[in-house]
Amino acid sequence: LGLSRSEIGRKFDAIVDFSGVEQFIDTPMKFYSSGMFARLGFAVAINVDPDVLLVDEVLAVGDEQFKAKCLDVIRGMQRDGKTIILVTHEDDIAMHAARTIHLKDGKIESDTRREMARGA
Repeated sequence: LGLSRSEIGRKFDAIVDFSGVEQFIDTPMKFYSSGMFARLGFAVAINVDPDVLLVDEVLAVGDEQFKAKCLDVIRGMQRDGKTIILVTHEDDIAMHAARTIHLKDGKIESDTRREMARGA
């Protein structure tokens, strides 16, 4: 992801802490569940400070506490002017989005734009 070894070292603890997989961090990844992969992947993605974040179903793999942490990060990125593309089956995520596109069978069923409050 363009980070040096020393940059990764500086971010490692924050990545592991956010992901919530600290008790498994020394376990070979071939034994990780899909949820553990997604949590760790999201934690890595947000720690490289992207201008555009593309995530697929990260909210479907975590408990409510992890979902809340993810939404806090997403809101912070929105405030910072970042672009977030979130693919999800979670209906309630729309209230956090400036634009929601609903696909059905690969076709756009609706495309809704919403004014976001400043600092939201």
